Amino acid sequence: MDYAALGRTGVRVSPLTLGAMNFGSWANSDHDDGVRIIHRALDAGTNVIDTADVYSAGESEEVVGKALSGRRDDVVLATKAHGSMGEDPNMRGNSRRWLVREVENSLRRLDTDHIDLYQIHRPDPECDLDETLGALTDLVRAGKIRYAGCSTFPAHRIVESHWVAERRGRERFVTEQPPYSILARGIEADVLPVAREYGMGVLPWSPLAGGWLSGKYRKGAEVDSPRMNRIPERYDPAKPQNAAKLEAVEELVRLAEDNGLTLIELALAFVLEHPAVSSAIIGPRTMEQLESQLSAAEVRLPAEVLDRIDEIVPPGTNLNRADAGWTPPELRASARRR
Repeated sequence: MDYAALGRTGVRVSPLTLGAMNFGSWANSDHDDGVRIIHRALDAGTNVIDTADVYSAGESEEVVGKALSGRRDDVVLATKAHGSMGEDPNMRGNSRRWLVREVENSLRRLDTDHIDLYQIHRPDPECDLDETLGALTDLVRAGKIRYAGCSTFPAHRIVESHWVAERRGRERFVTEQPPYSILARGIEADVLPVAREYGMGVLPWSPLAGGWLSGKYRKGAEVDSPRMNRIPERYDPAKPQNAAKLEAVEELVRLAEDNGLTLIELALAFVLEHPAVSSAIIGPRTMEQLESQLSAAEVRLPAEVLDRIDEIVPPGTNLNRADAGWTPPELRASARRR
């Protein structure tokens, strides 16, 4: 397996990162099964595990902690903070008060004395970036975390974070974790070039577009998916932007078959082809799902296949704006100009 540079950190990472969002009550509540899946990924050469405090209210971190018993030093361990962890309005966000408290909770759940990559899960417009970077700097100096990263930050916030770090003498974000797939290519226009400019590692989430590129959602197929009811703006096929995704999937299936690949292999290999990407995050719920994705680490797409993908979904395009992962508060209904 070829290992890639994680930005300019000097750390080498596997092509695929094991995302642990589906371990716990959100998806797979069998802890032993979760441990087996994690061990299989590690045995296959994966050396990065990514989770977050908010995944199943900390349960995901507990499963990861169990799985890494005796294997902790072999893994680049990443987790995140920002999402709500309780009814208290201060048990969320990017404030120093919360991050210093919550990192201790994550360390306990992960059963470790340090976190390799501690990421800010989403921007917090109400919190000064210097407040956040100052807290992360202190956590690095205290040995609680090794590096700091961000997730789903727009390009201008990434640039701002580097200016703040330089001017205030803070630790900088060394990674960005954005949504990226064949169906959601918007970050090619700004986030990925900015990440390369600043020497950041990129760990894309949802390379299978939330299941759209797994083969589950096809034209004419009857799909019983809770996601359609929970987030219809991203999954209801009656919406034009989702109908466009169905059309694209059909063309991508044919392209994959013509090249002896599965749709999953095509989708993951596409994300890994971008020169800014260090490792793509997969999020299997079952062992079968993991096995269907591991082979993508060895796939390289020829130029003609990449060109055909560009014809199906133009570069820098999100077929559905809702797949961008984060909506700036300025665009929420209450803030729009009327």
